[in-house]
Amino acid sequence: MPVALTIAPDPPAPLSPPRKRWTRAECAALESSGVWDQQKLELIDGELISKMGKNRPHVNALVTMMQWLVDTFGRGRVNPEAPVDVAPQDNPTNEPEPDLIVLRRATTSFQTSPPQPADLALVVEIADTTLRFDLTVKARLYARAGIVEYWVLDLTGRRLIVHREPEPGGYRSVIAYSESEKVAPLASPQHELPVGDIFRP
Repeated sequence: MPVALTIAPDPPAPLSPPRKRWTRAECAALESSGVWDQQKLELIDGELISKMGKNRPHVNALVTMMQWLVDTFGRGRVNPEAPVDVAPQDNPTNEPEPDLIVLRRATTSFQTSPPQPADLALVVEIADTTLRFDLTVKARLYARAGIVEYWVLDLTGRRLIVHREPEPGGYRSVIAYSESEKVAPLASPQHELPVGDIFRP
């Protein structure tokens, strides 16, 4: 007598397709092959994040913030969109490119490798559509690296969110300054930034 054959149903399809996790070494190979020539990508937690085109308010804020940082720290210490190293355990799958960084020494000191966390006096991200990402994923990444000060300029909320006192789980001090307030970076406490100046036409 034939035995009935039971066929198990197919397992349910995953809710989201599997993703490829990238390393810095793989990304460097892609970049050298020319694949990235027409794209601006950033490696965060093993994923390639598209750095979307900047709208005019973002560009204006970037230019104004950069000018203030240059006036405060000198042109040789301020870099726009430069890759940085993070914590050793995060480095293989992360290579963030903040909108602006302030170095503790001249840019010319870095000839072959990105700045280390200890080389960074200040990291700045300018956020409109990326605000939640900058305040969560990137804040934790920078805190784990021990980056002493991290600013997020919230274009929609017209405020500057200042992160200090990094710990492995995040920044212990997070304070939002409105456009009517001033804040001075830890690395130059004698220079106060009027937050509203960044938003003026």
